[in-house]
Amino acid sequence: MEKSFSESYKKAGVDVTAGYKSVELMKKSIQSTYNEGVIGDIGGFGGLFAPNINGMKEPILVSGTDGVGTKLKLAFLMNKHDTIGQDCVAMCVNDIVCCGAKPLFFLDYMSLWKNIPEMVAEIVSGVANGCKQAGCALIGGETAEMPGMYAENEYDLAGFAVGMVDKEKMINSEKVEMGDLVIGLKSSGVHSNGFSLIRKLFHIGTEENALSGYQEELGMTLGECLLAPTKIYVKSVLELISKVSVKGISHITGGGFYENMPRMLKNGVALNIYANSYEVPNIFKLMQKVGDIPAHDMYNTFNMGIGMAIIVPENEAHKALQILKDCGEEAYLIGEVVPGNKEINIVS
Repeated sequence: MEKSFSESYKKAGVDVTAGYKSVELMKKSIQSTYNEGVIGDIGGFGGLFAPNINGMKEPILVSGTDGVGTKLKLAFLMNKHDTIGQDCVAMCVNDIVCCGAKPLFFLDYMSLWKNIPEMVAEIVSGVANGCKQAGCALIGGETAEMPGMYAENEYDLAGFAVGMVDKEKMINSEKVEMGDLVIGLKSSGVHSNGFSLIRKLFHIGTEENALSGYQEELGMTLGECLLAPTKIYVKSVLELISKVSVKGISHITGGGFYENMPRMLKNGVALNIYANSYEVPNIFKLMQKVGDIPAHDMYNTFNMGIGMAIIVPENEAHKALQILKDCGEEAYLIGEVVPGNKEINIVS
């Protein structure tokens, strides 16, 4: 590629040599995610992966794709780009593990106003860190320099993950029954949803010090709290599935409790979620106070401190809590399955 250079293209705002430098800077991070399924190296026209299907009767591929949304605006304002990649991975792999699937590999797509190799490498380091937490390989991606499409120093980031599960071990709603209990896994904060409302509440982007001011109730600045990366639950959930009869899993993302929890229910059942069964983190209390937001809207927008909800039989609930604790999770019994039709009832 030493002869690949276009002065005309550079004058139009695209420097192809910056792209080559970005690849060199990010290569070490990418290679740190490789596992036994990876074939070849970055730089080809496609990412190659050979899955291990030994012991599987009917392997099913499970895919997921997502972005980071307007949380990116905070990364721009704070000039901090090393964690936003974990958010991108988390939004994909946390979804596919809800089916019981183990993530195999991940690809990212980044489009930006200008290719600044050091910034691109910083972003990809976060993607690689997320992949390692999820136990999957980063086997490819795309970086598109698009002058005129984005404001200065801005970019978009999206990703795509593929996992696999044996069909007979897939998690679905068919076995959920009355009396089953709901376990909630603590979130690391707001995760990656609701930031259009959050930016409005705290005047982010319009008030100069909105993110840098220390918040006593948070124990840190607002920016530090909000930019905390989305927690990746994959390894803990897979460990739990291997030892307990997990009946349903829900990743609590945009739409909060009311939109996500029904996705793990079948017709004829509902959930009672007990609001006082765990301590709602202060960031959500602060948002509700600042915006005078009704409780229903909070639970319909944010994760409220619960990043993942899991349905297990009542007689295995305490065993499940111990397994999750041993995996390093903070987990709580937050609800139970009751008669209904996929309603989510927040009980005070």
